[in-house]
Amino acid sequence: MKPALLCIDLQHLFASRDGDFFTASSQSPFGESEQTYYFTTLEQTVLPNIQSLQAVFRDKGIEVIHIRTRSKTHDGRDRTYWHKKRNLRSTPGSQAAEFVDSVGPRGDEVIVNKTGSGPFGNSVLQAHLHQLGISQLYCCGVFTDESVESTIRAAADFGYCPLLIADATATASKQLQSECIERLQDRFCEVTKTEDLIEDLKQHLRSVG
Repeated sequence: MKPALLCIDLQHLFASRDGDFFTASSQSPFGESEQTYYFTTLEQTVLPNIQSLQAVFRDKGIEVIHIRTRSKTHDGRDRTYWHKKRNLRSTPGSQAAEFVDSVGPRGDEVIVNKTGSGPFGNSVLQAHLHQLGISQLYCCGVFTDESVESTIRAAADFGYCPLLIADATATASKQLQSECIERLQDRFCEVTKTEDLIEDLKQHLRSVG
């Protein structure tokens, strides 16, 4: 099975302290303590783990695909109903749509723009995966119980073999993280950790670059 690393919503909107999702004008469900937990986990564990994963995937010549929330229109009218209701806005050229630099695209890596939570119903991801011959999806990013979960559930229904990298994802609390993993594991995906996956890749996958 040909693999790819899916990096989900690692953009300023959701993965930066000054992201619009966390400002007073948005409708973020994160309280103060949840933001503290989220950014501590994101900055100390998740982003460094994703950097390590990207480095190994690139070294092995395996596709690294970047999925972000971004409308096609500047006024965001093509967003889903729920993104409009929650005032989630990420438009072409906006800071909200920009990737966090440390885990952003390099070279000609594929970028997929979605207009809702899950990319299979709101983007061209499925076409890209088909054209690239990819069937094994390694998933990381934010939020675990929203876009990451939506991606994994849809991927499983489309016949892919998704794998959740638990310590390369983050959400509002340890409890929500655990509950999401429990919902997904052995029903829609397998679950692993960054260190174990990197070791497996180094031992079993030759470079295809």
